[in-house]
Amino acid sequence: MAARQDRVAGRYELVEPIGPGGMGQVWRGYDAVLDREVAVKLIRTDVISSAEEADEFARRFRREARITARIQHHGVPQVYDAALDESYDRVYLVMEYVRGTSLRAYVDPVRPLSVGWAAAVAAQICTVLSHAHAIPVVHRDLKPDNVLVTDAGTVKVLDFGVAAILRTDVTRLTATGQALGTHRYMSPEQVQGAQVVPQSDLYALGCVLHEMLVGRPLFDGATEFTLMRQHVYDEPIPLRALRPDVPEAVERLVLDLTAKRPEQRPDDAYEVYERLLPFLPLPGAAPPATHRPGTGVPDPTLLYRRPNAPRPRTDPPPGSAAAPAVDSQPPDAVAGTALRHAISDAVAYSNDLLADERYAHAAEALHEMVEQAGAVLGAEHRRVLALRQRRAAILVIGGDFRTALPEFDALASAFARTQGPTGDATMACLRQAAHCRAGLGQATTALRQFRQVLAHVRAAEGDVSTTALELRRDIGMLLLSERDTEAAKAEFVPLHEDLCVVYGPDHEETREIAAVLVRLRTIGDR
Repeated sequence: MAARQDRVAGRYELVEPIGPGGMGQVWRGYDAVLDREVAVKLIRTDVISSAEEADEFARRFRREARITARIQHHGVPQVYDAALDESYDRVYLVMEYVRGTSLRAYVDPVRPLSVGWAAAVAAQICTVLSHAHAIPVVHRDLKPDNVLVTDAGTVKVLDFGVAAILRTDVTRLTATGQALGTHRYMSPEQVQGAQVVPQSDLYALGCVLHEMLVGRPLFDGATEFTLMRQHVYDEPIPLRALRPDVPEAVERLVLDLTAKRPEQRPDDAYEVYERLLPFLPLPGAAPPATHRPGTGVPDPTLLYRRPNAPRPRTDPPPGSAAAPAVDSQPPDAVAGTALRHAISDAVAYSNDLLADERYAHAAEALHEMVEQAGAVLGAEHRRVLALRQRRAAILVIGGDFRTALPEFDALASAFARTQGPTGDATMACLRQAAHCRAGLGQATTALRQFRQVLAHVRAAEGDVSTTALELRRDIGMLLLSERDTEAAKAEFVPLHEDLCVVYGPDHEETREIAAVLVRLRTIGDR
């Protein structure tokens, strides 16, 4: 379960670690003010050993955070905040949280990437570097681990400016004799501690492109010192000697990118992008058919094959639950006191978050508890179903109809099996599903479901119960939004009459329907 955490800078709650790194720990967190996920990067402060170094670190931290925040490009996670306390024990960068697959997962010596896939990744990196270098900001630590590919195929370059904060572009030895930095992708000038320039990033890009196409690094020295020497003095093996099907122009590009002297490399990232253009798929083209990674790995060519495409219909919403399989309900005793207390704590925590109108975080707190309780009690145990129903309702309150809809559909099916097709919980979930569909523009199905629930309510409670009146209003409003004014009027006229009897003509709901009827009649008169 997402637990309460101390807040960073009074507003950022650390939920769970999402990965270590040479620069420090990265956490998935929540912005308590805006109720959105964020990535919170704890910057290592072990480079500080004196007051003078602390002051210098603070200056670098603020400068680099501000400069990095100026890179306005979709391929760079946006910097939201920088937190630095007086003791320098807690130094954080708060950034956009990105879900994606590390480029490291694409590197495979058995199944190297197709030229199209590799070119698509490299070209997207070039667009990012062109924006950064114009500021100018040099990344200094470009490598597969600092590149993510989202489900939509968009490449995100991580950790801009962090290397500069820690000065890892300057080769130094620690007390154990180990060099600092990522030497497999480090340009000769970085290895030698010389001036870092935009062409230093292009050298690293050449190393990454080589590795994508053959599945092995440009140089593979057994020790850090050997590797450093290879980057400074040795010539790389040409790509076509390792993989003959690589086009000569791509081989030439990699050799130019990895030239020893910065001035021998391409002038800028834009030139590299132009040299990659012939190898990018055209809009509407089929995906490259050879050397593709396994299923589930995002396709970086999508950005070029289907530019500005709509959100795929087949993508399951993040965090949505599939329809559960029918399984028997273990007795409550299986849960034990600890699980009951955990469920109570999760509900209480979500209530606190709801009080602050932090709907996304409140829903996540219950989602994690649903997974834990479901593993013990079963997906259709009454407590698990209640937690799922509460979570889905919170999603609706927060306006996340797309995520809530499949959960309410699954819940309606589950309750139909456990309580009957006309049970109260079944009907409640069916009604919520209709509400979600109405919000998503699925009017025909929403109307059918609203009417199905209304028929049940009328049979059980009559036509003027609170629930029946609400459903009749929902149906009328949905018809109105679909511009079926005659059908809407046929719903609203008897509804207004019943509201006058039940609540009186001056009640807020009665006046609302009266105003709707006036507008409908006015439109009809025209």
